[in-house]
Amino acid sequence: MKNFLILTAAALAFATPATAGTPVTLRMDTTDADGRITLGDLFDGVSGPAANLMVGQRLGPTAVLDAGQVQVMAHRAGFDWNNANGVRRIIVREGADNGGVSQGGAPGARPTAARGNVEVLAYARGIATGEVLQPEDLIWVKMAGAPFDAPRDADAMIGMVAKRPLREGAAAQSHDVSAAQVIKTGELITVTYEDDGISLSLQGKAMTNAAAGEIFTVQNTLSKKIIQAVATGPGAAVVGPQAQALQARSQPVRFAAR
Repeated sequence: MKNFLILTAAALAFATPATAGTPVTLRMDTTDADGRITLGDLFDGVSGPAANLMVGQRLGPTAVLDAGQVQVMAHRAGFDWNNANGVRRIIVREGADNGGVSQGGAPGARPTAARGNVEVLAYARGIATGEVLQPEDLIWVKMAGAPFDAPRDADAMIGMVAKRPLREGAAAQSHDVSAAQVIKTGELITVTYEDDGISLSLQGKAMTNAAAGEIFTVQNTLSKKIIQAVATGPGAAVVGPQAQALQARSQPVRFAAR
């Protein structure tokens, strides 16, 4: 029995390194220079041959790695990343190669540069022009800095339409998208005027496209007169006090997004 306990204790002692690795932390700004993404590029605290262990490949300006798979690969190499923030994807950008240098540094190695720690919205996949952004298309990632018009809330982007092709892993920017158009050029629409119990409506022809809340040009189909109206929905617009109120509410939002 005594020998059995000794053997068991010895087995547990040798098994510990395999089940409990060296703790590491995800770098604030994950970059690589040669397209080979290694554990040393991703984590502070990785040292030795494992720092050069390739965990992914970057074929373009950015690469997106599955955080769970990276966590497993790090563990197999003897390093544990607890992912306390619940990161689902890791964005790796083209930049200076971290070269496997740990945060504390190694003899003869260059010191790690100070890095930013900014959370920004990024695109979880490539988005084509005209596509409507869905909640799953946006993820929060850490980068060295945020674009000047980076949205502060995902709700500001969800439901918006991509104005141009958007690259997977790129930081989201307000000017990348626009509101979905509810009025199309040449469409016949109903324009309404309401004030103090008075309600009037006329049929008009849209001269330009418009999203909800936007001013656009309308031609009265009877008088041929050109007026300005505010789109409220598919085939509908308002003029007068209602239009002024809609514009007053939208101005702070547009200003903040710039």
